[in-house]
Amino acid sequence: MVGSMKTTIDITDGLLVEAKRLAARKHTTVRALVEDGLRLVLDREQESNTFTLRDGSVGGRGLRPAAQRAGHDAWLEAVYGDHA
Repeated sequence: MVGSMKTTIDITDGLLVEAKRLAARKHTTVRALVEDGLRLVLDREQESNTFTLRDGSVGGRGLRPAAQRAGHDAWLEAVYGDHA
């Protein structure tokens, strides 16, 4: 069971009237509308904070076959040489 907490919010009269009308049309409650609205805002905020790595490719044709088959040690050697 999901818990809930009772709280009080202050909203304008006009907004409450519109919310009640919408709730009646949709056969739901103002509480459900408020919860849906909060979820939308929270989801949007989370999406806007998501990091996206830019495409840094340079137009090549990918790795050469020998590089595709190379293991971890071969890559370390190729990148760092004797300093690995």
